[in-house]
Amino acid sequence: MKYRPEIDGLRALAVVPVIMFHAGFELFSGGFVGVDIFFVISGYLITTILIEDIENNRFSVLNFYERRARRILHALFFILIMCIPFAWLWMLPSQMKDFSAAIFSVSVFLSNFYFMSQLDYFAPVAELNPLLHTWSLSVEEQFYLFFPPLLLLFFKRSRRLAFISLCVMLLLSFIFSEWAWRENPERSFLFSLNRFWELFSGSITAFIVQKRGVQKSNTLSSLGLSAILLSIFFYDQGTPFPSFYALLPVCGVILLIIFASKETLVARMLSTKVFVGLGLISYSAYLWHQPLFAFARIRLINEPSVWTMLFLSVISLFFAALSWRYVEKPFRDKKVSRKIIFTTFPMISICFILFGLYGYKSEGFYSSMVNLQYSGEKSVEAKKVFEAINDDMYSVNPKSVELFEGLEEVIQAMVTEKESFYYESFNTLFFEPKVSFIKDCFMFRDKDHFSKCGEKLIAKEVPPNFLDRFF
Repeated sequence: MKYRPEIDGLRALAVVPVIMFHAGFELFSGGFVGVDIFFVISGYLITTILIEDIENNRFSVLNFYERRARRILHALFFILIMCIPFAWLWMLPSQMKDFSAAIFSVSVFLSNFYFMSQLDYFAPVAELNPLLHTWSLSVEEQFYLFFPPLLLLFFKRSRRLAFISLCVMLLLSFIFSEWAWRENPERSFLFSLNRFWELFSGSITAFIVQKRGVQKSNTLSSLGLSAILLSIFFYDQGTPFPSFYALLPVCGVILLIIFASKETLVARMLSTKVFVGLGLISYSAYLWHQPLFAFARIRLINEPSVWTMLFLSVISLFFAALSWRYVEKPFRDKKVSRKIIFTTFPMISICFILFGLYGYKSEGFYSSMVNLQYSGEKSVEAKKVFEAINDDMYSVNPKSVELFEGLEEVIQAMVTEKESFYYESFNTLFFEPKVSFIKDCFMFRDKDHFSKCGEKLIAKEVPPNFLDRFF
């Protein structure tokens, strides 16, 4: 397959908006469409490789999945390993339970279904999950579980049959996505079948380019770029997605792939060193950004400032460059043998699966976390506090509130007090990361830190003996 630097530049155009969107920059209100751009690019590149392998009688399922493993697993595993110590240090047991479940689902490439069952992708609480972004990797791997053998089956009959079959499956997936967002908009965003048509779009584009080659058209390539930019800057969380609206960025990518030959202005721009460099590290950047943002939001008292998020965005690119150089590249360049790939990776996956299962079954390593940080009477008191938290990340079990003198009064005061950050509703209080008064109470931070939280809210409402119950 001939290398096209503008495709790497297109990857940069996908990852940067995603990072900016998750960082909370309103200018990139539609930055989530970067994932859709990735899907189309992935479908195009993988299908191109598969067609060439099939036509040259060198297609092998083993080779295909080896390439996939070299492409994604080592960097993904590295990020999971980096997340675990910070999750252990900064998360509540209930959060650690969810994190453990996420690690399990990521390890078996079902994280999109897990997150789909747990939360709304655009809800504020979603920002606190370090592995939320892995849903797209799961969608891709589910697609590539059946796509290569299916393409081979159709292709053996005829190239025309393969092309028509892909068009039919694209249409069915698109129709389903239109129905799904109307029936259940909160869940449809992460559902695999709603996304497969975007990957099929890339596959069909591969057939077109294989037959006719890359065309030169400044007009159509510029139109494609404009379509992508419009969706990035004018779509927002209220835009039904994926749906008919997803056609804008998807068709934009298709136009760029087909008509942005190296002589066009768009291809020249996307082929510059900055765009290509960002494109090369785009996968690692995608993996790094969400854990950095989530742990910052978990750790800080208030919502991180614009400058903090901008700094973390830059840091994610710096870490991505290091990951690409020292983690991704050695595996992709086949400096690591196939034997190591097929023996080590399954073992690592099993370790993550066991970690996730144990963490979930033990209620987020409940006893281990409490006993490690506290001893004696403090451990007993700590367990009482954690027992007041139910499976919902920041909600309080009403039956256990009576364990804590004054706690109910504090909560009600925080909800109703006009001077506090949020007073609209109980759910707003607990699901907005800016408010960490109760969270810090549960996390047993030092008294000075706890007092600072109280001063920012309504410390005057805390009974005199309230703090003494926790220290």
